[in-house]
Amino acid sequence: MFSWLEKNPFFFAVAVFVVIAYAGIVEVLPNFTENARPIEGKKPYTVLQLAGRQIYIKESCNACHSQLIRPFKSETDRYGMYSVSGEFAYDRPFLWGSKRTGPDLMRVGSYRTTDWHENHMWEPTSVVPHSIMPAYKHMFKNDADIETAYAEALTVKKVFNVPYDVPGGVKLGSWKDAQEEVKAEAQTIVDEMKNEEVKKAFAKGEIKEIVALIAYLNSLK
Repeated sequence: MFSWLEKNPFFFAVAVFVVIAYAGIVEVLPNFTENARPIEGKKPYTVLQLAGRQIYIKESCNACHSQLIRPFKSETDRYGMYSVSGEFAYDRPFLWGSKRTGPDLMRVGSYRTTDWHENHMWEPTSVVPHSIMPAYKHMFKNDADIETAYAEALTVKKVFNVPYDVPGGVKLGSWKDAQEEVKAEAQTIVDEMKNEEVKKAFAKGEIKEIVALIAYLNSLK
């Protein structure tokens, strides 16, 4: 049969198409079932975490860091449990990435601390001696865009039915309520930081980008 197909290019092409289409369906269909639903305990991003995620995207962190652990022993030994669809239920857009100049960050919140991130973003080589990542000192000066993050949270809540304000979930509420929630979450991060300028700015009601970014990185578990 195979020799017959090789002699008939048209039918060979059809056979290849059928095989690839079948394989594609087998691979894609499970993602439209329960596998794609949020995993147990998965919560939407807080407003502060969304602000940090926006910074992550703006600085093109996903150009060098993936957020997708493949089901290979070499990956799970280094990064932990492989990724499953339900972990990305609230990611818009996905930040899987396609290159690893730096390590995968899918579970970075499980093994890195606020203090580590602060030192790493200020001077990468202070914690990773041979790092080629540039310093991001401007994040310690720039204010995080909390209003845009709040608008994003409202949008995904209304358009995509992301479950905010449910029992045991993430609170959103009014803009005033959101500001209070952001301030409380940021307080826990600032308290663990050493940078005096960031602390002084927070005391004046300013939340710097580094605080929001750390909130986002800490949420990746």
